[in-house]
Amino acid sequence: MGLFNFIKNAGKKLGIGGDDDAPDAEAVQKELASHGLGTDAVKVEVVEDKVVLKGRVKDQSAFEKAVVAVGNTLGISSVEAAELTIAETPDAPVSAAKEPVFYTVKKGDNLWKIAEAQYGKGKGAKNTVIFEANRPMLSHPDKIYPGQVLRIPELAD
Repeated sequence: MGLFNFIKNAGKKLGIGGDDDAPDAEAVQKELASHGLGTDAVKVEVVEDKVVLKGRVKDQSAFEKAVVAVGNTLGISSVEAAELTIAETPDAPVSAAKEPVFYTVKKGDNLWKIAEAQYGKGKGAKNTVIFEANRPMLSHPDKIYPGQVLRIPELAD
């Protein structure tokens, strides 16, 4: 775990370069910070079209959101998060993140279809779980696009 692939020519454009140009580390760091995910202790590096995240986040959710927030950037084809850990809490030491589940949106998808595909037939109403898991990067459940990567959280029993 640690390297996550994205579609390079899909996502939010940062900076002034061409569509295939990766944004600089400063622009990606600002984009990450703009979501208010509690990623103040995360350092961003850009190596060609790959973002490298290093540091600590508060929990698994922040880990996954950080990966998605920077990966869904135009010009980025992968995110390396092997050196991104979950912060220590009184009852748990610093730990590596669990393997997240991500889904790449296809043409014709909506959150209902994605929920049924990921959670099973008849579970389309769980689309709200996927929407909430991807906030603040998603502002509206109907505003998803092909190539966008979404995090798919486990369902609480």
